[in-house]
Amino acid sequence: MTAIREDRVFTQTDFDRFAALSGDDNPIHVDPVFSAETRFGRTVAHGMLLYTALWGLVRRHFPGAVQETQDLMFPAPTYAGETMRLEVDLLDRPAPDRLDLAVRVVAAADGTVTLDGRTRVRLTGGEFR
Repeated sequence: MTAIREDRVFTQTDFDRFAALSGDDNPIHVDPVFSAETRFGRTVAHGMLLYTALWGLVRRHFPGAVQETQDLMFPAPTYAGETMRLEVDLLDRPAPDRLDLAVRVVAAADGTVTLDGRTRVRLTGGEFR
């Protein structure tokens, strides 16, 4: 498997919609006035919004994949309006129907990692593409 890469720009509207969908309306994500007074200086993405985008990328390349485990860290914030690179790399294939994947969100401008993790998926319904 070659590395999977996709660029994406998250918007404040994405943050607001994810907050409405998830119920996580922490002002650090949805209130620019509040966030301006924090150490971040502006709103930041929900960690699970970032992982949801990665999971969508995984599912487009591995249709029918089922997540078995995930381990995620968020070492830096993701801000609205910045180009981010979603990255998925094969780490291991512990069984014919299992893949261990590295997942990352990286700022395209300077390489700052904002999500770093791994996930194990079970393949269903055939081979991956």
